[in-house]
Amino acid sequence: MGHLNLPASKRIPRQWRLLDLVSAAFFGIVTLFFLLVFTPLGDSMAASGRQALLLSTNADPKQRHRLVALVEQGQHQQPIEACPADAVDHMPCEDPRRNSQLSREMNFYRERHCPPPEETPLCLIPPPDGYRIPVTWPESLEKIWHSNMPHNKIAERKGHQGWMKLEGPHFIFPGGGTMFPDGAIEYIEKLGQYIPIGDGVLRTALDMGCGVASFGGYLLAKNIIAMSFAPRDSHKSQIQFALERGIPAFSLMLGTRRLPFSAFSFDLVHCSRCLIPFTAYNATYFLEVDRILRPGGYLVISGPPVQWANQDKEWADLQGVARALCYELIAVDGNTAVWKKPAGDSCLPNQNEYGLELCDESDDSNDAWYVKLKKCMSRTSSVKGEFAVGMIPKWPARLTKPPARVTVMRNGVDVFEADTRRWARRVAYYKDSLHLKLGTSAVRNIMDMNAFFGGFAGALKSDPVWVMNIVPSRKPSTLSIIYDRGLIGVYHDWCEPFSTYPRSYDFIHVTSIESLIKHSSTGKNRCNLVDLLVEMDRILRPEGTVVIRDSPEVIDKIGRIAHNVRWTASIHEKEPESHAREKILVATKNFWKLPSAST
Repeated sequence: MGHLNLPASKRIPRQWRLLDLVSAAFFGIVTLFFLLVFTPLGDSMAASGRQALLLSTNADPKQRHRLVALVEQGQHQQPIEACPADAVDHMPCEDPRRNSQLSREMNFYRERHCPPPEETPLCLIPPPDGYRIPVTWPESLEKIWHSNMPHNKIAERKGHQGWMKLEGPHFIFPGGGTMFPDGAIEYIEKLGQYIPIGDGVLRTALDMGCGVASFGGYLLAKNIIAMSFAPRDSHKSQIQFALERGIPAFSLMLGTRRLPFSAFSFDLVHCSRCLIPFTAYNATYFLEVDRILRPGGYLVISGPPVQWANQDKEWADLQGVARALCYELIAVDGNTAVWKKPAGDSCLPNQNEYGLELCDESDDSNDAWYVKLKKCMSRTSSVKGEFAVGMIPKWPARLTKPPARVTVMRNGVDVFEADTRRWARRVAYYKDSLHLKLGTSAVRNIMDMNAFFGGFAGALKSDPVWVMNIVPSRKPSTLSIIYDRGLIGVYHDWCEPFSTYPRSYDFIHVTSIESLIKHSSTGKNRCNLVDLLVEMDRILRPEGTVVIRDSPEVIDKIGRIAHNVRWTASIHEKEPESHAREKILVATKNFWKLPSAST
């Protein structure tokens, strides 16, 4: 068979194909170089690459450990990387993606579930695009910047009930709620017909399922400070809104565990359509409320099942449990019921249809950090001295008088009075010599990470602030003394993230920071200072202040880490009257943004 002769140009197609590929590759490289050097895409890809490297580092526990060690030793010169933009509201222990796989029984999946440190990316939470320094108190009670938390869901669903609404660049809070659409002020006045509001008898309150916390916000005018809590649920931002408004609040779920509060702490417990099934599981939830409600205190439930359509049995059961525990029904006003708790152990629930009984004498009713709920009534007789509502001094006298429960400590009264004097000197030094912003409009939400008796908070009584007092779970249980003084707080272990949103606090204070991460018996570290400072940075607002008191060696170490978390820090001498071997580090969180958010 003969061969077909083609022109020369058509006899070498493979050579042409190769030239095309080489040319295309060359022009592609030039184009990519242009994009990377002269456009924001380069910065974005670089940031993504660094984040991928960061996440891969954290995926390997050994590499993460090496990075932490380098930061602690001051050998890591660059700041810790920023987390991705979608992490602006990240709460490590209340992560819906992680917790959604857990059991729904008793809302277990909505409780705290913290990832191991080796599974937590070592990165700094950025602010959202458009973030602004928050509106200051008291203006913030009624309006905040929309751009700081641009979540419209609650405004769209609850605006007609007076929760909140969007107006221009602000969210506006008219002060309403589902059970008080005409406003919290009017609702509080109604409650004042049945309970002593505004005369100093009641001081500490707990608002369960608080929404955006308008009830707690307007109680402040009555000198009642409410700890407002709600879970991270379908209204995922409600606690975030409350904190942005300058109202004490905390992310929490009443599920399978005791709430992280000491026994007999609250003068008033309030539920406005909180939908807690108080009589379920043999009245376990009612018994938990009883544990934390002070003898002689008041329980207010508004909404279901109180005189609610199609809930006659639930309403009857609720009244039955309250009677079994000898609660006095003060009033039923529409869908609002008010009970008063007996002042002591005068009611022994031996004979009742619910099988309720007193807890064993060995039960520590103050033990409440990761402790399962108990189906028994806590004994008030386990507490020595007078601590019932009406028996303790009125506010503000109760702030400075040594509480009865302080006597459980050796020389407790003397220690309490010395601590009170010490913190008066320290706060004066902070203001007069270190020129901290305490007492100015720049500071509203404060946290004391190692509060002991709440002396720091007590010394701020004249400032327009509120303080979240933290009693570390492995230290002596002094939280009940803090509540007896008329202050608020929670138990927490600082080897875990705190249950709040990013950018919650203007000012964070901590004494003896290294003690928070050490075993009390062995002195060995349970976790590390790098992770702790990264967590402090998460919950601190941009331009917020950190004050740390510790030994000179620890303060020097903290100073090195502060650079890596993008804080501007300075080290100061202690106040002249102090005889402790310590120094003071004062740091400011710099207001930085992701590259894409600043262009």
